[in-house]
Amino acid sequence: MQQQNLTQNQSMAMPQPPQVISTKDSMYLTDMLSWNLLAMKKAHFFARQCQDQEIMSAIERAGQMHQRHYGIIMSHLQNNNQPTQPMQ
Repeated sequence: MQQQNLTQNQSMAMPQPPQVISTKDSMYLTDMLSWNLLAMKKAHFFARQCQDQEIMSAIERAGQMHQRHYGIIMSHLQNNNQPTQPMQ
């Protein structure tokens, strides 16, 4: 029974982000940004060390993927940081 509820909760998408996020959520978002930024920097560094063009290209693509993920997270945070109009 508990497994079924867990599966149902995982498949339900939140239609809109919450107006306020918890401290724990905020810390997790900070961690996600840090992980993607570090992965992007490491990929760029290691790609510059490569002699093989194929490997260099693959590592650069991985770095670009992390850069896109970083940008996506930031855009979500900036879009949700816009002041909302109070309901009257």
